[in-house]
Amino acid sequence: MLELHQFRHSAFCLKVRMVLQAKGLSFRTVEVTPGVGQAAVFRLSGQRQVPVLVDRDQVIADSSAIALHLDQREPDPALIPTDPRQAAQVHLLEDWADTTLAMAGRSSLVQAAALDPELRVALLPDDLPDPMRSVMGMIPGGWVSNITELVNQKERTELLASLEQLASSVQTSPWLVGDSMTLADIAVAAQLSLLRFPSSAGSALAGKGVPGLSDHPKLQPLFQWRDQIELKLMERTLEEV
Repeated sequence: MLELHQFRHSAFCLKVRMVLQAKGLSFRTVEVTPGVGQAAVFRLSGQRQVPVLVDRDQVIADSSAIALHLDQREPDPALIPTDPRQAAQVHLLEDWADTTLAMAGRSSLVQAAALDPELRVALLPDDLPDPMRSVMGMIPGGWVSNITELVNQKERTELLASLEQLASSVQTSPWLVGDSMTLADIAVAAQLSLLRFPSSAGSALAGKGVPGLSDHPKLQPLFQWRDQIELKLMERTLEEV
């Protein structure tokens, strides 16, 4: 069975899980504890970052490399179109999601978690001792400085503008490229989980997110689109069982 080494709340790990679901592949997850657990990941793959996929005697790191490996391993359904123009569009959108959207999403979530003790604690690893969780929950939200907020204001404005364009796009067509689900849809949907967590994140996080984005009226079609993709993948997984 395929083995995915992951951080459960990592958008890149979610991206790989969604690809695995889209392919109808059985897999098990190995939750990596930040810090100590990353030493084992390093011994396995030669680097400390997750996701890492173990497929028999192959060890693949990086979500894009894993997605490409799985698309070649299990060609149906194809997540990268055969049409060169559409394939280029998919790769461009995936790269945007994995870089620009991911960076802005992480920055926004860090600020939200710093101000919201409940969200901050919900994001902690499950195996973190209760005393440590209590300490993290008691850190005053005011430690986020006004300077940090000012520095990130331009980034937040640009992010909102991009997301509004995406929200308009998904109301016209259910897929970002072509007429079926591609890696572009999965990459974007996975990163959106940092802005408003899907039901798959668990009861402690589902529906929580970044104020001003997760509840923005113009972005609701985008989060609904993300939820529909998750539902389609869950249904596909059930069909394979």
